[in-house]
Amino acid sequence: GALDGTHVLARVPERHRAAFMGRKHTTTQNVMAAVDFDLRFTYVLAGWEGSAHDARILAHALEKDDGLKVPTGKFYLVDAGYALRPGFLPPYRGTRYHLSEFGVRRPQNPRELFNPRH
Repeated sequence: GALDGTHVLARVPERHRAAFMGRKHTTTQNVMAAVDFDLRFTYVLAGWEGSAHDARILAHALEKDDGLKVPTGKFYLVDAGYALRPGFLPPYRGTRYHLSEFGVRRPQNPRELFNPRH
């Protein structure tokens, strides 16, 4: 499947405003969701502050008793905000991803071939 987080606008009491301040200077709630390849939601975790990092939210989801479970022999595609760990496959770090933005049309190595296909 695939897993990612998104920011949803949130109204919070003034005393919590700093924690929910997202990177675009609005108060948001960070929501992580996982889908299978039939585009069905398999897991959703809402309520995290907009300032919370995706990797921190994933760690919490994996620690919960009723949290995210990766089926044996399967994995989730994730973006570069997540670390490489069993069951999660991010793109290669430090490798060009959108080659056309660099004026390059063809991958120059196996990592550049993998990232756009990811």
